[in-house]
Amino acid sequence: MKTRKKILLYLLVTFYLFMGSMHFVKPKQYFEMMPSWLPAHSILISLSGVIEIVLALMLIPNTTRAMAAKVIIAMMIVFFFAIHIPQSIGYYTSGNKLFVASLIRLPIQFLFIGWAWLFAKK
Repeated sequence: MKTRKKILLYLLVTFYLFMGSMHFVKPKQYFEMMPSWLPAHSILISLSGVIEIVLALMLIPNTTRAMAAKVIIAMMIVFFFAIHIPQSIGYYTSGNKLFVASLIRLPIQFLFIGWAWLFAKK
């Protein structure tokens, strides 16, 4: 693997380890993102944190890297439609000051999908 791609891989691993751990360090921010129609917010937040950490670790070995990247892509797409878009709509309708920030975050999700896509092929 080329040095640049290896750096991108370990940055992705570090990012998902960090984001997964944040589910436990600062769960309040995730409670605010959870759609009201989902049950058991506390369990789902912890579960998604564990999943992000496990996927980050699965990116390291060559044998599980492509599968982990594909699951990350699927997770990002689900979160985009189930969490990020509804959150932006909710911020807009409620006049929340974070509306613009939520709009900026929407296209950034595609950057993360593309980043994971680099490792989705064997």
